[in-house]
Amino acid sequence: MQHNIFATMRSLKIMDGCKGTQVYAINPSSAGTAGSIGEKLLQQLHDHIKSQTLRTKSGRNFQPPNLTTPSDVVPSDGSLLPYGLPMTDLLEPKVEPSLMSVDFAETLAGVRRRLEDRPQFDRSEVSLEQCSVFRGLSDPKLFRRSLRAARQHAVDVHAKVVLAAWLRHDRREDELIGSSSMDCSGWNLECPRTTLAPGYGPESVYDPCACLHARAGDYDPCACRDHAMMIVDDEQCSTSEEEDGDMSFCVGDDEIRCSRFNMASLSRPFKTMLYGGFIESRREKINFSQNCFSAEALRAAEVFSRRKRLSHLEPKVVLELLSLANRFCCEEMKHACDAHLASLVCDMEDALLLVEYGLEETAYLLVAACLQVFLRELPSSMQCSSVVKMFCSPAGRDRLAQAGHASFVLYYFLSQVAMEEEIRSNTTVMLLERLVECAKDGWEKQVAFHQLGVVMLERKEYKDAQHWFEAAAEAGHVYSLVGVARAKYKRGHTYSAYKLMNSLISDHKPVGWMYQERSLYCVGKEKMMDLISATELDPTLSFPYKFRAVSFLEENKIGPAIAEINKIIGFKVSPDCLELRAWFLIAMEDYEGALRDVRAILTLDPNYMMFYGNMHGDQLVELLRPVVQQWSQADCWMQLYERWSSVDDIGSLAVVHQMLANDPGKSLLRFRQSLLLLRLNCPKAAMRSLRLARNHSTSDHERLVYEGWILYDTGHREEALAKAEKSISIQRSFEAYFLKAYALADSTLDSESSKYVIHLLEEALRCPSDGLRKGQALNNLGSVYVDCDKLDLAADCYMNALNIKHTRAHQGLARVYHLKNHRKAAYDEMTKLIEKARSNASAYEKRSEYCDRDMAKSDLSMASQLDPLRTYPYRYRAAVLMDDHKEAEAIAELSRAIDFKPDLQLLHLRAAFYDSMGDFVSAVRDCEAALCLDPSHNEILDLCNKAREHIREQK
Repeated sequence: MQHNIFATMRSLKIMDGCKGTQVYAINPSSAGTAGSIGEKLLQQLHDHIKSQTLRTKSGRNFQPPNLTTPSDVVPSDGSLLPYGLPMTDLLEPKVEPSLMSVDFAETLAGVRRRLEDRPQFDRSEVSLEQCSVFRGLSDPKLFRRSLRAARQHAVDVHAKVVLAAWLRHDRREDELIGSSSMDCSGWNLECPRTTLAPGYGPESVYDPCACLHARAGDYDPCACRDHAMMIVDDEQCSTSEEEDGDMSFCVGDDEIRCSRFNMASLSRPFKTMLYGGFIESRREKINFSQNCFSAEALRAAEVFSRRKRLSHLEPKVVLELLSLANRFCCEEMKHACDAHLASLVCDMEDALLLVEYGLEETAYLLVAACLQVFLRELPSSMQCSSVVKMFCSPAGRDRLAQAGHASFVLYYFLSQVAMEEEIRSNTTVMLLERLVECAKDGWEKQVAFHQLGVVMLERKEYKDAQHWFEAAAEAGHVYSLVGVARAKYKRGHTYSAYKLMNSLISDHKPVGWMYQERSLYCVGKEKMMDLISATELDPTLSFPYKFRAVSFLEENKIGPAIAEINKIIGFKVSPDCLELRAWFLIAMEDYEGALRDVRAILTLDPNYMMFYGNMHGDQLVELLRPVVQQWSQADCWMQLYERWSSVDDIGSLAVVHQMLANDPGKSLLRFRQSLLLLRLNCPKAAMRSLRLARNHSTSDHERLVYEGWILYDTGHREEALAKAEKSISIQRSFEAYFLKAYALADSTLDSESSKYVIHLLEEALRCPSDGLRKGQALNNLGSVYVDCDKLDLAADCYMNALNIKHTRAHQGLARVYHLKNHRKAAYDEMTKLIEKARSNASAYEKRSEYCDRDMAKSDLSMASQLDPLRTYPYRYRAAVLMDDHKEAEAIAELSRAIDFKPDLQLLHLRAAFYDSMGDFVSAVRDCEAALCLDPSHNEILDLCNKAREHIREQK
């Protein structure tokens, strides 16, 4: 089809640029050596790692932030750990690549004010700034929402193309088998053809797009040539329409009759040539043979001069006509050719073939169409040398700029993708250098300089890293001083780094990362005090826990070491902390626990490298397997049931990983894996598992369910509902009904909607499924019954869920008892959950609602200790302090949490406290910060307007 259209142009061999060496090397696989039972594992593990060569390491898989390189470590002789135990001297926190703030509330409030001050058509840039701020927070939904807002308010085609491609990349649709880069979701926001339409329409981006076939599932972008923005005529140019010409253009032996007036109307140069003082104005025949244009191109120009639109032409003729229009400044004809050629770009091959023409002729829409394909094919498109050259080289950026397609947003997107793929590659450096060139003052320079500093630090180019960090700090990014200090430390200037962090702490409100960084540059008690301060100010920082754990290990206290690292694993699961615990467990010969953690690590990051980046996690699994009890698939199901019931999410992940090793194509297991990862607050890994579930699905109805969950988890609720309905129309299934009920319940339900959700959950329970999922459905059904004030039916649901060991149903049953005024029974029910659940911070928090104030304080203190990210304990304690007229202490309690987790409810409550205290300026600031997180929160909007009115009255 499209390939036939371009058949005559293949001699250019532009595609040959993609046949060279890939930009990103693929890590070659290597087989693990099987170990034997007992003590032989030690020597075999030692021999195995020694047999690995450094070439098996991919920089893409290496984990540099936590530990050093193997050459810096002396292996223990004959021990289980051939590279020795971890040492405190080798631990180091990474410098975050995101914009970090000393006061996130003030930063968020500033972004909100800029959004309010800008006219609607000028908000895309501020929304992009909001994206960069949200990168430093842990909630990907905030980043995604602001990215959608940036796309919504994009004015020009270039920004629309880049931001729509970024939204698609954020869902990693390139990993979905059978999907095309030019697939349309059916909505204007990301439609590949709508993005090429000029104009500003913020209200229409969430409307269905013109691709009617997309929603039916048979959209072919190459077949849909008649979009409104494409100036293409379907009728052939007939000889009956030709006018008698009064002049001719001669090309060789061909004579093209033209109307002098029509040709002169194409542009000022033609008008000057045909009606000015040139000799051509007096000739009937004009020789055009020396201008390098064919007779076909002149005929096409003559037709366009009469009809002002293109007829059906071969692409090579349109390309020649574009060149003619460019040379003779025929803007209308150039735009028509530009739009026509842009409509022909369907895939990577077309884009590679046409982009050079577009850049040469500065054809804005054609380059935009090609650019769109390259961006929607990321990261694979960056394996093509010609694409890398166009994006990365200064000359390539200049050519893109001449065509109107070099921008900060483009290189911001490209550099983020490159950093995710391989942070230390030359490609990443060059893209960030182009980003610096495109950056304007303010946050753009801050993020460009800082990220280039981070990359240089990773590449161990410390002098350059220091330079870029200093530039970022000078541009106003205080956190970049951490990078400056680290670079100085790496260059041997430890005291200078220490003084810099001392100055930072004294000049600004203390933040956890300041003390964490200073701890690197001091020793003994001072180091430990800084780490304690870092944890008190920001308990989510993992480095202090890791350092203290390894310190215990160095004192031969493995038990306390494991207890210390468990503190952060209990509320923030990450591969580096799990690796450290697995290391400790191997040291104490708890191979089963170590294997559990390694399997969990590989679920979070399938490419994770253990032991200073020398051994792939899969290889360590193979070495540990023989020394632990072997389970059949049936045993695994029993273990999964037991661990799921005891709310042991990491243990459940390990069991699912083992089951997938035996049956890698089981989409149901991939789906369960994604649910566990979401419970552990690992959304990126959860989405990867969900994509794998979709790719391994064996039926259309199953695939639609997983696609629905992908859409729902990325904020596309209506599209998710449509997928669920389509799945049900093919085959009734538990998961399809559950998805539909879950998506519908994610809103304020009236009585009729609640009845429908109940019906859907009842239908789900009638379909075949296992106890794990049916327990969840019963739990959800009970929750809807409670909202409908049907407490007896709710209690029945929760009891049935408990009968099949859905332990979380204790919480719902406690709520029923509480609503029936059986407070003691509710308290006892939550106590049962605390006793059964491995992860029980939420249970302590919920139990506090069913006891007196002193017991509630104790439970909430335990909840904060187990999970500092839970915000209710801070709000409760602050409210109690406020009731006791201790306003300053109440504000301090909320501020303590806001400093490391700027949460909507925390900001709202603090704003209300400030308002009641008469501090209206602070109240407005917190309201603005909260509205940055949720712009549609009516109560906060009202509070903000009221506080502003008080400020105006005071003036």
